[in-house]
Amino acid sequence: MHVSVREVCIPSEPDSAYFLRVAWKGRGLESGFQLLLTDGQDAWKGDVSEASVCAEAEDLEMQMERYVQDLHQALTDTTSSFSFNLTPSPPKHTSTLTLAYEKVQKDISFRLGSAVLKADPDPAEALRELLTHSLQRGNQLKEENQNLKEENLKMRGEHQRISAELKRNAAGKESLEAELYSRFVLVVNEKKAKIRSLQEAVTHLQGDSSKEQKKQEAVKSADEDEYGGSTDEEEQQEVKRTPPSTSSTHELDDSLKDITDVAPCRKRRFRHLGPSNPAVKRGNPQCSQTEKTKR
Repeated sequence: MHVSVREVCIPSEPDSAYFLRVAWKGRGLESGFQLLLTDGQDAWKGDVSEASVCAEAEDLEMQMERYVQDLHQALTDTTSSFSFNLTPSPPKHTSTLTLAYEKVQKDISFRLGSAVLKADPDPAEALRELLTHSLQRGNQLKEENQNLKEENLKMRGEHQRISAELKRNAAGKESLEAELYSRFVLVVNEKKAKIRSLQEAVTHLQGDSSKEQKKQEAVKSADEDEYGGSTDEEEQQEVKRTPPSTSSTHELDDSLKDITDVAPCRKRRFRHLGPSNPAVKRGNPQCSQTEKTKR
């Protein structure tokens, strides 16, 4: 069973102090609950059934879940959004009371519900139960507080350990970065020195090659000035040395073509020889007549 105890202020009795004990079974107040009200001398008890809770929610036209939430806050939480009224006020130790609980919202109050409480014939027993529950609840809260303190100390120690480890890792990271940076600078400087040496070597080689080229050009120009150009014999030798590649190739091609066309050319010549020179066969009559006269 769930039990909750809170102090209740009655506006009609500002000098009096009342304590309300609420006990319920199950998941929440929607299944019904028991009330115990005491002023330290007298006690009143009453029950609120599940049907009464549903009827109050229907009268207020509220959803059951929302109504139970407001009812739980009114009977268990010490907030100023709820108020209580007793009828009659002040109550008598032998009389029956009606405890009404209301919700205050923007200076407007509406009743959440009410319960009829009857005087307890043994208020001392009711007070003893209330004090016992209060002591048990106090011990439970004290134990929970001690557990929270121990957990807090444990978490604080863990936090300190993690902080120290983070600081150590940060210091190691900085030292590692400094070492890596120094190595990087060293490697870069070595590469730069090597590049400079290679550039100097290339420049030196280019200077030597330019000097050698100038020297060769000077020697060549001196030789040309001395001989004044090439001689006729050198020109004839150069002409003889140059192979007639193009003419020989054309001659070879022409010879191949002539060889291929030998037979038809001879036939054409043979046909043209007969009619073109008839004087060979017939002879010249004037020449023959002259020879006869000489004879």
